[in-house]
Amino acid sequence: MRNIHDGDGASLALPLGGIGTGNVAVCADGGLRQWQLHHIGNHRGDLPHTFFALRVQRGEPPLSETRVLQAAPAEPSDPAPLVTDHEVPAWQRDLVARFGGVRGTTFRGAYPFAELDYDLDGPVRVGMQAFTPMVPLDVDRSSIPAAMFTFTLTNTSDLPVGAWLGAAMQNPVGRDGASPADGVHAAGYGGNTNRVRRSRGWTSLVMENAGLDPLAAGAGQAVLTCDTPYTAAMPQWTDPAEFIGFLDARSPFAERTRLDAAGHLADHQPGAPAGAVGPSPAGSTWNGGLAAPMHLAPGQTVVVRYAITWHFPNRYVNFNQFGEANPQWGPTRFWLGNHYTTVYDDALDVARRVQEEWSDLERDSRAWTDLLAGSGWDDEAVEHLAAQAAALRSPTCFRTADGAFFGFEGVNGASTRGHAGDTGGSCPLNCTHVWNYEHALAALFPELERSMRDTELDVLQAPDGSVPHRVISPTYLPQLWGRPIGGPEEPALDGMLGVVLKCYRELRSGAVDLDWLETRWPRLLLLLDHVRGKWDPGSTGVLRGIQPSTHDIDLRGVNSFMGTLWLAALRAFEEMARLRDEAALADELHALFERGSAAYDALLFNGEYYVQVLDPDEPDEYQWGQGCLSDQLIGQWWAHELDLGHVLPAAHVRSALRAILRHNLRSGFEGFDHPYRVFADRDDTGLLVCSWPTGGRPDVPTRYADEVWTGTEQQVAAHCLREGLDDEGWAILRGLWARYDGSRRNPYNHVECGDHYVRGMAGWTVLHALTGRSWDSVSGTLVLRTPRPGERLPVLTGSGWGYVHRTDGGDVEVVPVHGDPGVRCVETATTTPEQAAVVR
Repeated sequence: MRNIHDGDGASLALPLGGIGTGNVAVCADGGLRQWQLHHIGNHRGDLPHTFFALRVQRGEPPLSETRVLQAAPAEPSDPAPLVTDHEVPAWQRDLVARFGGVRGTTFRGAYPFAELDYDLDGPVRVGMQAFTPMVPLDVDRSSIPAAMFTFTLTNTSDLPVGAWLGAAMQNPVGRDGASPADGVHAAGYGGNTNRVRRSRGWTSLVMENAGLDPLAAGAGQAVLTCDTPYTAAMPQWTDPAEFIGFLDARSPFAERTRLDAAGHLADHQPGAPAGAVGPSPAGSTWNGGLAAPMHLAPGQTVVVRYAITWHFPNRYVNFNQFGEANPQWGPTRFWLGNHYTTVYDDALDVARRVQEEWSDLERDSRAWTDLLAGSGWDDEAVEHLAAQAAALRSPTCFRTADGAFFGFEGVNGASTRGHAGDTGGSCPLNCTHVWNYEHALAALFPELERSMRDTELDVLQAPDGSVPHRVISPTYLPQLWGRPIGGPEEPALDGMLGVVLKCYRELRSGAVDLDWLETRWPRLLLLLDHVRGKWDPGSTGVLRGIQPSTHDIDLRGVNSFMGTLWLAALRAFEEMARLRDEAALADELHALFERGSAAYDALLFNGEYYVQVLDPDEPDEYQWGQGCLSDQLIGQWWAHELDLGHVLPAAHVRSALRAILRHNLRSGFEGFDHPYRVFADRDDTGLLVCSWPTGGRPDVPTRYADEVWTGTEQQVAAHCLREGLDDEGWAILRGLWARYDGSRRNPYNHVECGDHYVRGMAGWTVLHALTGRSWDSVSGTLVLRTPRPGERLPVLTGSGWGYVHRTDGGDVEVVPVHGDPGVRCVETATTTPEQAAVVR
């Protein structure tokens, strides 16, 4: 883990929360921000008066000091455009200014873990670990609506001290997740209550609002819980000064044992501030706080655990959907529900699970980050590879009550204010062409990726075989068949080709089996017939005509962006046909692939890279022509992921990759003209979407040409590594990681058309490229590069994960860490088929 001091990590915000549960982010200065518990994305989401504090007391020599466990918030001197992770609510600045904070913090992160050390005056050293359980392949344990904090306090002096670790939290029940709060006042508040509950050594503040309509979006429950015996509570207050006064009034001589006889008491100390009683007034809520007491002998260390859990069951369609309005919907609020709330009765039920399983949840989550850290890669690489999972557990993704998985393109934020505002989901829903770049969900939680395939083929596909690139929710509503969609208007061709590629990926990974393929085969054939009939009716192997794409426009002519996806899809379809013993179809598709591959190469390779060729009557508006598109080989990247071989001549592919780096990787953006959005500036290094090294840029070039997309960068970097172009691949990655180092941009939040943008999850394939991984669950064969002596290569399959290394005897060995990877045969770069290691 990198050590990042709070001043250097002004934009660090590591999200805590499970899959589809909402989030709160822990930041480098120790603050908790970006509260998004109410099933709507909102980076400005705030829960005022929620913080940790420490009271230290000593009799002789006298000492009594209370500090908020947060450094004075820092801001980058020159904030990055279209980013808000550095923004700090005014109340947090005021809190530290009024009551004093820590001198500084040191942050270390390897998602889902954040570790903070607080720089404090005085005799007590404090460190904190924050996390939410994340265990690859275990959807249940990775979907817990909780943020878990472990504090370690050590008396570094020669004298005993008393200490109280305080946690304050605002009752959030009733909020709509989008409206701002002013102290304890916000829309939806009123009638809130906090009560104390003690059970099995834990003390909990249960936050509720019994007066709310049970169908209200903000209806639910939240819990703040602590594991320290005799924890005192101040259940209801309005101003932080009240809770600081409560901590200041703590006495080490109070009769704590009175709680043994009267556990319903909030506090065991007579005469201490007690706070308010009764429901909160209209328009306002209560804050609540806990104080965990401890006595620290010289050199003694004590561990205190806090957790925040929540339960908000009423997710509605609170986002603008594409397509024409349907007057039959009227004022209907379509209820979707939250799957996690079908698993737990309430937030207390979540808290019970966290309390009982804490050690196991932490151990198994830590095993994953330890696996990455034990690979031998440097801290920067481990941090960014681990962070690939963050978007999956951001408000970009959710699960409806029936368990189906859905995803926006991202979360609206500063980058979307010009067209969509800055709250809610960006560009709904399950956008096939953007999700074409994502591989993290497919690897980490394949059953959820399978849900997306089911939606595409069972719900989204139109009778003519086309697959619109956005789904309307709830899915029982009419889908976008024969209607304008938006971004682009007609079903995206790259998204449809991606459906084929992803089905084959899921088959190879084990997310689906041949029985699943049997039931979906007629639909896949219908999709294939649609693509061939519309774009290649003459079976030339080359797609021509209007080709709607992820650039939110229609591509035209012959181009390798769509062409390589088509060639890879043909190969994937061929392989699936062979698994079904449909040799005639497989042979037909292979012949079509061969014709197409030769034709694309002959038509488009200019001796250096692949260009776009338009017919004489086709306009060049939104095209790139002689330009060098960074995504020109996206289908080849896919083909390597699926072990389909080269779809274009290998030498030409490598030449094109080198050209992409030569022409599009820019170091320094001072004076650069950004006609659209700015994702790289100042002295950043970034890969442009497109450039025109030989001239010929159209007056209206392909949309977004002058932007830098992290998903494209990682796609190209992984492809370079696959082709042995290590210097080129690392040049892209180091530039990207330097931009997202926490100072001006957040490594846990890739931004494009919104925050936590899913295209950035192309970075998962970097891990595959670094290990040379190819996995086929059907045969149980794992292919990877040869491990160096002492090296551990992380391996994740659909049924288990662990690492591969060489034994002292030189044999290749798969060591399971979680589950059974199901590997029956391992082949390495130096292994012939006859020497393949058979794993028994």
